Amino acid sequence: MSLVTAAAAPGTADAPGFAIYVHWPFCLSKCPYCDFNSHVRDRIEQDRWRAALLTELDHYAGQTAGRVVTSIFFGGGTPSLMEPATVGAVIDRIGRRWTLDPHIEITLEANPTSVESHKFQGFRTAGVNRVSLGIQALDDASLKFLGRQHSAEEALGAIDLAARHFDRYSFDLIYARPGQTVKSWAAELDRALGFATDHLSVYQLTIEQGTAFATLHARGDFVLPDDELAGELYEMTQAHLAGAGMPSYEISNHARPGQASRHNLTYWRYGDYVGVGPGAHGRLTLNGEKTATRQAKAPETWLARVEAQGHGTQETETIDPTARAEELVMMGLRLAEGIPRRRFREELGLEPEDLIDATALRHLTEGGFVALDDERLVATDAGRQRLNAVLAALLR
Repeated sequence: MSLVTAAAAPGTADAPGFAIYVHWPFCLSKCPYCDFNSHVRDRIEQDRWRAALLTELDHYAGQTAGRVVTSIFFGGGTPSLMEPATVGAVIDRIGRRWTLDPHIEITLEANPTSVESHKFQGFRTAGVNRVSLGIQALDDASLKFLGRQHSAEEALGAIDLAARHFDRYSFDLIYARPGQTVKSWAAELDRALGFATDHLSVYQLTIEQGTAFATLHARGDFVLPDDELAGELYEMTQAHLAGAGMPSYEISNHARPGQASRHNLTYWRYGDYVGVGPGAHGRLTLNGEKTATRQAKAPETWLARVEAQGHGTQETETIDPTARAEELVMMGLRLAEGIPRRRFREELGLEPEDLIDATALRHLTEGGFVALDDERLVATDAGRQRLNAVLAALLR
């Protein structure tokens, strides 16, 4: 099987594509801020897990025959804990069961510990052509607070290795940390820009229920920046990265022109994607209807279901027209490009005016938060900063 080694997907307007997400649920430890479906296990039977992932891919290939895969994403958990042979087997099976786009993007999330980064050559040989590194911060004190197992030195070393093995790579940073100021965050962004080539993800630290941080925050062990400072940090981030030639194409994601994550764009453009692995979600258009899929969440439960019935799907639900419209708008307005009118017609057979509260639209337009013209519905910079409030008004 032949895979492209480098280039970002060509800019064919704003087609959503068809993606496959593969969830690897295991981590070496649970980060205190994380509410993802991740688990710590002493031992993982790689051969058994590899076979189960391939079986579930076969199940969904039978439902989506003839589709062209534009991106594959190994997420987690910590996919860099997978053996390269497992990654290679998954990519090979996808190539056998579907048609691969000539410019397919194949991303693997990785932690920058020395053990995992030394597997980069194996992942590259397996077919991965893009990595996303969970750096999160560039100083050791912040990394310790965030529960990360790498140092700042290891992080920078991993970025250097990624640059040597992959033509495209990205890394994540978390801001609005306790004690952080606009000045200190600007300095950290400047340092990050010295290593970022084409893509950077920056996420505001939020307290998620059920995490260790939720408990610590509730009892006052640390204090986050207030809303005013958080807003200043967000605005400075947008301006700073745009000025460096890496504007936001989505609320938390920045890229140079043509280097946006093709896989993530499939989500936000409300395209179809298969989700395999514990807790993975999918969205598939089947017989003209949008269908939501969800796999069993607990790793052992998912594994047992796949081995018993050929897949670990726990829930399959047809998305009703109202929910479909809401999902389309909620995802699409995260993007700087907004939502083309064509997509409303293709997905719903309607125009945006048929779905959106007219009074709210007028008020939000006059307030400079959204814009609607002959081509598309867009949330402005100010609107994306306040997107939850904008969506609540538009979709009430």
